[in-house]
Amino acid sequence: MSMSVSQDKSQGRKRILTPLVQESTPAIIARKLHDAIASGNFPPGSQLTESGLAADLGVSRGPLREAMQRLTAEGLLVSHRNRGLFVVSMEEDDIRDMYVARTAIERAAIEQVIVSGDQAAIDDLNAAVSRMRGFIDDPNSAEMAEADMEFHQILVEHAHSQRLSRLHETILVETRMCLRAMRGTYSSGKERIDEHQALVDAIASGDATAADTLMIEHMKDGLHRLVGAGESSGAASTA
Repeated sequence: MSMSVSQDKSQGRKRILTPLVQESTPAIIARKLHDAIASGNFPPGSQLTESGLAADLGVSRGPLREAMQRLTAEGLLVSHRNRGLFVVSMEEDDIRDMYVARTAIERAAIEQVIVSGDQAAIDDLNAAVSRMRGFIDDPNSAEMAEADMEFHQILVEHAHSQRLSRLHETILVETRMCLRAMRGTYSSGKERIDEHQALVDAIASGDATAADTLMIEHMKDGLHRLVGAGESSGAASTA
């Protein structure tokens, strides 16, 4: 029982279990705020007050303040002098900038997945597309939007890059905020699903050029749905 880690390693024991990681209170609060912003409970532009949140969460202001500082550093909250903290407003310039970053991250993820040749990635992405097919008759539903987001989250997770995943996590919150505005723009569930299946097929075949082109076009389409014609081309193609 008292055997040290170094003694354990010296005997050549292979570690089976990873150490438990306990989240700090600020990290838990930050995640709850992330989820609330992503789900629309705190809409863009809404003010967050320390007193109200502390009462809702049953926490002191110290860890709450630290959590809110984290979200401010990530860009999800913005501080207005003498007014307080607000959820970032997704104006057109913000949306275009978000798609530039998202396109860059997901193109990098595609490259890493193809280089690794990880069949599990292909299987998980195909499963994500299958879940999207369950909502084919309602392409603008919240369920379809969430299945869409899950596809892209799986893609980046399989790049096995902590930095890409960390950046993508914040961008997904912003994307979910945008998807609520985009929800009524799809006329065909099949078309939405086919775009994602084409991406999987290109990745599975190892065709990096085709997959990269499809991702750029996919992001251009998403941006076009949010900010209108003439806005998407320059933003997404510079990623």
